[in-house]
Amino acid sequence: MSTTTPASQKQAPKQGRAMKLGAVGGDWLDQRVSGGGFIKFFARKIFPDHWSFMFGEVALYSFVILLITGTFLTMFFDPSMEEVIYNGPYEALQGAHMSRAFESTLEISFEVTGGLLFRQMHHWAALVFMVAIYVHMFRVFFTGAFRKPRELNWLIGFTLMILGMVAGFSGYSLPDDVLSGNGLRIADGLAKSIPVIGTYISFLLFGGEFPGTDIIPRLYTIHILLVPAAILGLIAIHLVLLVLHKHTQYPGPGRSDRNVVGFPLFPVYTAKAGGFFFLVFGVIALISATTSINAVWVYGPYDPSPVSAGSQPDWYMLFTDGGLRLIPGWESTIFGYVFSWNMLIPMMFYGAMLGFLALYPFIEAWVTGDDREHHLLDLPYNTPVRTGLGVAWITVYIVLVLAAANDLLAIALDLSINDLTWLYRILFFVAPVLAFWITKRLCLSLQRQAHQKALHGVETSRIVRTETGDMIEIHEPLNEYDRWVLVQHDDYRPLKAGNGVSSLRAAATSFFFKDSITPASPAELREALEHAGHEKHTIDQLTGGDYRTPAEKAVH
Repeated sequence: MSTTTPASQKQAPKQGRAMKLGAVGGDWLDQRVSGGGFIKFFARKIFPDHWSFMFGEVALYSFVILLITGTFLTMFFDPSMEEVIYNGPYEALQGAHMSRAFESTLEISFEVTGGLLFRQMHHWAALVFMVAIYVHMFRVFFTGAFRKPRELNWLIGFTLMILGMVAGFSGYSLPDDVLSGNGLRIADGLAKSIPVIGTYISFLLFGGEFPGTDIIPRLYTIHILLVPAAILGLIAIHLVLLVLHKHTQYPGPGRSDRNVVGFPLFPVYTAKAGGFFFLVFGVIALISATTSINAVWVYGPYDPSPVSAGSQPDWYMLFTDGGLRLIPGWESTIFGYVFSWNMLIPMMFYGAMLGFLALYPFIEAWVTGDDREHHLLDLPYNTPVRTGLGVAWITVYIVLVLAAANDLLAIALDLSINDLTWLYRILFFVAPVLAFWITKRLCLSLQRQAHQKALHGVETSRIVRTETGDMIEIHEPLNEYDRWVLVQHDDYRPLKAGNGVSSLRAAATSFFFKDSITPASPAELREALEHAGHEKHTIDQLTGGDYRTPAEKAVH
């Protein structure tokens, strides 16, 4: 007698064998690379949940998109400065003399399927990458996430920002169009402005007199090999240090320097990160498909003689152009060498500006003398001077960016370009000071408000009149968690010179902390709670515990 076996039963042994083979293979691999413990540790890593932490992820995902689109473009771009005659489909440039680099850019844009989309995705992803890095760094700055033990990670993030600028400059110089050529001409001028060695640097960079024939191939190597490799390595180190140090978190219920309150990497953040990557990818793809950027065929191939009106680099490099436009044409001759101060002073200022940002964690640590580890973030208003300095830095940056567009703004607003230039020169010195002072005063006002709220609760704007005619406002008390957030921050006080404290450090601590509002002490809190209890007893006697207004009582 023959019997038939159901299909499900026939497949079961195969599934069992597959699972067994997978288990054997996984065990074989784990015994040789010891990956099981690492995966278990990493999958259980806890990450706090806050929207401001997503900017770092946006930067990472933008870089992934840059790698994907850059790999595609590399297959078709020819970084040669050999002169050719264009005979492609773009009729406006047919018969024009151009470099092979510019011709291959036109081929990618008009002849390669999907080439223009990938070019624009690459450019937009670069802009988003830099935006995300800037915003992420200032989130770290304003919340004090750079403090021990994360100073090294701050320097890595700063280096990533600089490398992003280098990648952007080298990238938009590759097409060899008029706009990118003008940017290279500025770089050549900056190099030649360096006394004594400037001409040698220019010849070394361009392989001879500008523009030479070597600069595009050299920038190509820097753009597709050196800078991406450096960025990948630093991102890897950045993430490893993030895991080792554990993630920072905002103060709140159950949170301290000894724990992290949040969700594990797997499966919660793995799913979130995957979805967020495709969201970022989709937004960049949508923008790239609908909004043109860097239309090199409009500018034409590079010719040293013309300079197109409204020539500006991408936004993250605009500040460098703004400084060059603001400073007068100062020059002087010393020992037979010409010193172009209109070039040297802006470059020295840019170095000081970026150097301050890079070294600030060490400056603040020296001022405070704080050698503790910090895993809880500061609320920005609790550090008025740091927040004011950050806003002043951003203000300088914005003034320089606006100065780089003085010609476009003059045309759009029908103003004198000379008047605009003088306005920006004045704002360069005045605006940061005003921004610092206003920001500091706002932070101190918020500190006072937090101090009062911790002691007395939230004002309800409901007034009760006692039998003696006194007016008492009903306050809604805070719970212990909300009150703790308002009083948990450090209270640094100015130091006096002497006993190992230098006069410079004493002056620095006075500048940082002399106006800060002391958080409510335990004694003040006890006194405030006792007073609030007495007031509540009085109000309850007068109202019977019903805090509604007469109008509300009439309605209900």
